[in-house]
Amino acid sequence: MKNILVFAGSNSKASINKQLAVFAASLIKDVKLNIVDLNDFNLPLYGVDLENEKGIPKEVNLFLEHIKASDGIIISLAEHNGAYSSAFKNLFDWLSRAEQKNWYNKPMLLMATSPGARGGQSVLEMAKDRFPRHDANIVATFSLPSFFNNFSDKGIQDNALNEALNQAVETFKNNI
Repeated sequence: MKNILVFAGSNSKASINKQLAVFAASLIKDVKLNIVDLNDFNLPLYGVDLENEKGIPKEVNLFLEHIKASDGIIISLAEHNGAYSSAFKNLFDWLSRAEQKNWYNKPMLLMATSPGARGGQSVLEMAKDRFPRHDANIVATFSLPSFFNNFSDKGIQDNALNEALNQAVETFKNNI
């Protein structure tokens, strides 16, 4: 059985990106889902002086173990001021210091959503450019605009957006 790592690039307890990531993962049958929360990885703010004095925190290596143990990754990134959330950026900085090629060429479904009409497009484009430099194998992407208008506990309400997500999930599933 394939093991899928699922998380949001957010530390919000009510993260809409986590809701989207978990929903997308639920569309894949006969896999083991490993849903992790950034709040479970208590990391100090990255700084080279801190790294030199104390080394890499154990939580970083624990997160890397989740990535290594997976057959694929589903991530939905929160967008703060057009970029990664500070919680995700901090984790990503630590991960890249522990292991430069930290995505291990795992197939990735890369997503973003936001309350706005652009659906996290800025952070999605940033990640599509940056992640492959860290050995990401992005096999599909999806952006969900206007989260609160387009998503409910039953899933995505708009037919075209729902079909786009299903196609992205199918592409991901076929690559794990």
